[in-house]
Amino acid sequence: MTVLISAGILLAFALVAFCVIKWWNVTVVGVTPVPLLTFIAILFTSGLDVGLIMFPLAWDFPLYADTAAEPAYGFTNPLALEFGFWGFLIWGFYFLTTFYFCVIEPKVKFFEIGIVKLINNIVIIGTCAFTGALFLIYLPYYATFVGDGESVITPFYVVVFLVILFAAFSSTDIKYVRILSLGSSVLFAVLILGMWIFSGMGIGAFFGTASNIGGYFSNIHKFILPLTDYHEFYLFWWFAWSIMIGQFTSRFVGGLKTWQVLSALLIFPSIPLGIWFSVLYYYHLNSIELTLMINISMAVVGVIFVINSFDSLIRLYTDNLGLTVQKLGKLPYILGNAVVLFVLTLLFQSQWLQIQWIGAVVIGLYVACLAYIILFKGKEVMAINASPEENELDFSKIETVH
Repeated sequence: MTVLISAGILLAFALVAFCVIKWWNVTVVGVTPVPLLTFIAILFTSGLDVGLIMFPLAWDFPLYADTAAEPAYGFTNPLALEFGFWGFLIWGFYFLTTFYFCVIEPKVKFFEIGIVKLINNIVIIGTCAFTGALFLIYLPYYATFVGDGESVITPFYVVVFLVILFAAFSSTDIKYVRILSLGSSVLFAVLILGMWIFSGMGIGAFFGTASNIGGYFSNIHKFILPLTDYHEFYLFWWFAWSIMIGQFTSRFVGGLKTWQVLSALLIFPSIPLGIWFSVLYYYHLNSIELTLMINISMAVVGVIFVINSFDSLIRLYTDNLGLTVQKLGKLPYILGNAVVLFVLTLLFQSQWLQIQWIGAVVIGLYVACLAYIILFKGKEVMAINASPEENELDFSKIETVH
């Protein structure tokens, strides 16, 4: 699997470089363009999940700090490692797929091929379920006011099912997806501010802690290929998300140049990630205990992030498969999605399914798509010099969230 993920990463970054060089100044427009702030909010909240809230303190920082057990992490500090696993360069995957679905897929129509569409939607559904499983597994750590902090008990299953049910409802109208994305971004900012104030770290301590992120940029080349099995897991996870996030968020790009899309995806999400991880790292370094209110707040934001992930992806695969609210009816649509995803969540939670398998399938889709273009659509793709005409940008039609 290490050889597969390494080859997939090198291929993806080579394609990123090709697209940026070839179409540097092309205006990228989606079918439903929105203002930049809304686009970034949708991208950030759809492209990240509950692991952002629940992984660092519960698992990642202690793991990265134990260089005796994992000497591969010894070249930098835990904050730089966490940032490298979540931020900056890794968002190039999302640029590649966002650009592809905006500019290239309308000419190629690879993902409209029957078997490809089926595989892609299985990937989307499976990754949704994996997100639910992560939430279920890590919820006890933050919801200690319900259980013992370790065991997954009946109330947690109920919470996860209700979250999936609410996400299925939210996916019935695209306006809910956008409103929830902006709202959850605000809640995330409030959570960061609240935890920063409670920690008592101050401005100087914040910047002193955040400066550790420099260890990522000075060692950025080391993050391209897997450092450890755990890093490999993260990279498969990013691959699993990449196609569906690009397919969903591409519809909202509002007239940025290709280089601006790349810059926006690398920089804008990395800023809140860097701030969030810096605050959490201060808690880790100073062994600050989480209060009941902080645990509840983190659990609530984690719930919102799960809903964001689910509703955008439910919307995507139901549109792809034609299983819309209009066709099925609202109640069957909501209940059907909720039941299917909850069952799959339980399968992931039991580790009967693994995200590495889904990531491997996505790498296969990358290779198959590239081969299809080279064999059948090379001339059409190389002749592209703009987004599809039907997406021609009219700034008066850019949608806003009311």
